[in-house]
Amino acid sequence: MGVLVGKQAPAFSAKAVVDGNKIVDNFSLEDFKGKHYVVLFFYPKDFTFVCPTELHAFQSKLQEFENRNAKVIACSTDTEFSHWGWLQVPKAKGGIEGITYPMVADTNKTIAYNYDVLAGDYDYNEDNELSATGELVSYRGLFIIDLEGVVRHQIVNDMPLGRNVNEVLRTLDALQYNEKHGEVCPANWTEGEQGMAATIEGVSQFLSMN
Repeated sequence: MGVLVGKQAPAFSAKAVVDGNKIVDNFSLEDFKGKHYVVLFFYPKDFTFVCPTELHAFQSKLQEFENRNAKVIACSTDTEFSHWGWLQVPKAKGGIEGITYPMVADTNKTIAYNYDVLAGDYDYNEDNELSATGELVSYRGLFIIDLEGVVRHQIVNDMPLGRNVNEVLRTLDALQYNEKHGEVCPANWTEGEQGMAATIEGVSQFLSMN
């Protein structure tokens, strides 16, 4: 997997479902640059099993992301109509009714490719015919993008492995703490704890207290 941390997040403009029921044609990350942090997460497929648990987990914490001036955006290689259809299915029946954050439709798979989370690949066979190896859907990639549009955190899980939304919040807190105070955040740091100076003295003081 490619490392995007420290680089500008790949731009895109695509169809998306917003507010749980409205399809828009040109959803773009550029609309958030300079205004909001972005938590962009990819999931493999609509109408599956681990995916709805993640989508609902992000929805349940949506206000906490909003409190941190962060926008949550989901993306898969399904169509906008598939997203919309899944949003009509009640949670009790495996659906994602009630999800309100944007769901991007990466139907041409270029967004997942540019973020290097696309499973499988295209190739040409011995007859020079285009073929595909593996299933061309996205891994469970997640990217935290700062106000300048720079990727500051990324994590990629294999498809069976659901993510921890609380850890995403903790990492976002650490980023914002560093930006505000200039201190770095040691292992297992959580909001409300002190950071430390990025010096030998700072490390020594922290280790002596823990």
